[in-house]
Amino acid sequence: MNDRGDDYVPVLIVGGSLVGLSASVFLGRLGIQHCVVERHAATSAHPRGRGNNMRTMELFRTARLEPEIRKAAATLSRNHGILQVGTLRGENRRWLSPRITGRPPEADLCSTVRCACSQNDLEPVLLQGARDLGGDVRFSTELLSFTQDGNGVRAVLRARGSGETYTMHANYLLAADGPRSPVRERLGIKHSGTGDLFHNVSVTFRSKRLREVAGEQRFVVCYVTDPSGEGVLLPVDNEEQWVFHVPWFPERGQTLEHFTDDRCIEHIRAAAGVRDLDVEITGRAPWHAADRVANKYRDGRVFLIGDSAHEMPPTGAFGSNTGIQDAHNLAWKIAAVLRGWAGSGLLESYEAERRPVAQATSARATLQAAREQHPGYTVRSASNDPTDLMTTALGYRYVSGAVIGAPPDAPIIPDQLRLRGEPGTRAPHMWVTRYGATVSTVDLYERSFVLLCGGQRWRSAADTVAQKLNMPLDSYAIGSGAGYDLDTGDGPDWSSVHGTTPEGAVLVRPDGFVAWRADGEPEDMERALTDVLRTVLGR
Repeated sequence: MNDRGDDYVPVLIVGGSLVGLSASVFLGRLGIQHCVVERHAATSAHPRGRGNNMRTMELFRTARLEPEIRKAAATLSRNHGILQVGTLRGENRRWLSPRITGRPPEADLCSTVRCACSQNDLEPVLLQGARDLGGDVRFSTELLSFTQDGNGVRAVLRARGSGETYTMHANYLLAADGPRSPVRERLGIKHSGTGDLFHNVSVTFRSKRLREVAGEQRFVVCYVTDPSGEGVLLPVDNEEQWVFHVPWFPERGQTLEHFTDDRCIEHIRAAAGVRDLDVEITGRAPWHAADRVANKYRDGRVFLIGDSAHEMPPTGAFGSNTGIQDAHNLAWKIAAVLRGWAGSGLLESYEAERRPVAQATSARATLQAAREQHPGYTVRSASNDPTDLMTTALGYRYVSGAVIGAPPDAPIIPDQLRLRGEPGTRAPHMWVTRYGATVSTVDLYERSFVLLCGGQRWRSAADTVAQKLNMPLDSYAIGSGAGYDLDTGDGPDWSSVHGTTPEGAVLVRPDGFVAWRADGEPEDMERALTDVLRTVLGR
């Protein structure tokens, strides 16, 4: 072995796709040195994973990447909804998900809105953002092995181009290495869940005439139900580049060799309802829809994030969003521990918070696949679960030691979306004026704890506690008028929105989730706030 010596980095991320690169961005924003290793030579070239929900876009907005992401997504910015057709040329068509026109339904709830940006367009933006923040991203580099002890992780890496191997030491290893995660396998962590649901071969192709056949109603996704052309059609450039997911049935003896160019062309023509449609196949890749969640998200100093921790069907576009939010949840906790203002016990809250969210979200995505009658999925019945997709995306809640006052028996995903400042939920969004600029309260939550309050007594107590605990804690007096740090103007009353009183306060974690809420002014504010933060931070 040609060993060049030992390197050290506080955090090693294995896997440089959407979730690994997002973890790099979030750690970089917090000033934590890290390294990303990815076995492939570059970012993804295959169009997939295009649904970025409103919560994910809030995180990218706060990380200052939203403008570049929207620019990368400009081609599909006017595409909306899920269309179901017999064939594209046929008359039998209906909208499974309504076309979004005018004001988006989440506009009052979020600092931004969802975005359709394909993985091959999103990853380069994340890569540039990660590197701009000092992230050491190494492609064509694979993890050969790793060991860990109480002091850290020792990883053996190989540069695939040169064959050179070297050792890297890290405080923590984040496994973002996909659904077949070698890291998870080496740790012996098993899954729970239904397992495989259905299989597809994703076929990229060019067709100039298909735009005319598809019509002027620009969809994000189109389900084709005719048996001879069953599958899912997705536009790439709204002109001549497309993707078609052809159902694949390995249980019937079908192999990947079955999907020849001629067969794929025939299938796409049947889906279009045009026997002589021009079709040029440019690529194909298999993918599997499954319902699996890892039984553990952590083994010592190694953490699972993204598809290594959970798999879920594409319906609802929850898979990559859940993974990106895993990375965001974990990044600030690792930063807090490395910086010394949190105890290592804080890291126990990662699994306690994110695993139940993945279980509930995967169940909802599986239900959605049945409701939409996703091509290739043979289960045609669905329960009457009333939870809508926006509630699933935005309304999930945490119950852990890093939250005080969360109802222990409340459902992880409620029946209705109520973001009212309850401990364990994403803090409400409000437009406020700060230093003459209009910002969302959600924009304030990233690098420190934040205390929202109605008066100066809370602010003074927060300043004292921050110094006492040697930790980042920003406090803002919020209300209507020029005398407040955050001016709500003619907007709603902040205390009503946050479920407290004008004399109360709301403590928000760096990931934007409410850690604690006070209904009034305790006799000893400093003592109350100190006790809360010590508990939340595992100190």
